[in-house]
Amino acid sequence: MINEKNVRLGEVRSSIRELFEYGKKRKAEIGDDKVFDFSIGNPSVPAPAEVREAIVEILQTYDPVQLHGYTSAQGDYSVRQVLADYINSRFSTKLTADCLYLTCGAAASLTITLNALLNAGDEIITFAPFFPEYGVFTEHAGGKLIAVGVEEGTFRIDFDKLESAITAHTKGVIINSPNNPSGVVYPEKDIIRLAELLKKYSEKYGEPIYLISDEPYRELVFDKEVKVPYVMNYYPHSIVCYSYSKSLSLPGERIGYIAVNNEMPQFSKVYAGICGAGRALGFVCAPNLFQQLIKKVYNVTSDISVYKNNRDRLYAALVDYGFGVVKPDGAFYLFVKSMEESAAAFCERAKEYELLIVPGDDFGCNGYARVSYCVSPEMIERALPAFKKLSESYRNK
Repeated sequence: MINEKNVRLGEVRSSIRELFEYGKKRKAEIGDDKVFDFSIGNPSVPAPAEVREAIVEILQTYDPVQLHGYTSAQGDYSVRQVLADYINSRFSTKLTADCLYLTCGAAASLTITLNALLNAGDEIITFAPFFPEYGVFTEHAGGKLIAVGVEEGTFRIDFDKLESAITAHTKGVIINSPNNPSGVVYPEKDIIRLAELLKKYSEKYGEPIYLISDEPYRELVFDKEVKVPYVMNYYPHSIVCYSYSKSLSLPGERIGYIAVNNEMPQFSKVYAGICGAGRALGFVCAPNLFQQLIKKVYNVTSDISVYKNNRDRLYAALVDYGFGVVKPDGAFYLFVKSMEESAAAFCERAKEYELLIVPGDDFGCNGYARVSYCVSPEMIERALPAFKKLSESYRNK
């Protein structure tokens, strides 16, 4: 008998992926320009020119046997050192190469980290709305995901609800800022308060509660006054899971890293746990070509002004049409209030106008829908009449 839990995961895709596949089928039926697919967070901005230039240089100048061969399990030392130096210069940390573990993107970073930390019965807290795979990753590592509601209207941390959720079984808290799907950035005062609360309960229960920061959208912040605090500056028991999928528009290449705060007590043991989990899961030696790439373009970002313009245009239009929308600070999503009690029914009605948007239920937040605006500006303009008709269909009933 094979593992039935994994069978179920394989048989039933996430609603995001299902909608994405539906969109491809619908485009084949009626034409690409008639379907408005806002379902998936797939970057629509090309990778920076520096990425192509660096790849060409690497392929032309590196020894091919070494380039396409194994690196150390946790990643090439020189790459890790360059990244550690960059993080230190940017955030005033004191990381070394041996604080980093290179991974196949954020999913691998989170999966490795959770498997390193969790024992059977441990709990991980996160804040709804949250990326749905947190539950899959946590349960696979033997833990239980506890979703805590956020402040109504702001989608920031509700500290009363958080404090009520912390127990002796709490092993860690996952934050995602900028957030998928709300686009909210947690301000510094919230991170300070979160660190104080985790310190209080770590001392109470005699075991550290780890703060895991999931950061694929760190660079996608559009307004100068908005800053994304770096958790290592506020809390010693912190781990950062980073991906270049969004910042460099490389989601198909799967490259990122785990950074473990060397200010935490028992740092060596935690880092060894990361290495051991990577070994057990088979996540060793991230693709060397892309390790060498990020060594050259670690401080480069795609042209995010396109996303900012998309955000501003779509947000203003939807508000004008009568939708309730949380204005995002970053990432590339709008979280839109459903115009009926069931977000699933709302999204089904949107399909009647060829609008593909994702119900908030999978994100642990009923009554909302996610609109991914990492699409072409032209598609947004074509889609606006459909959004207007969707809104009018509720007002005119």
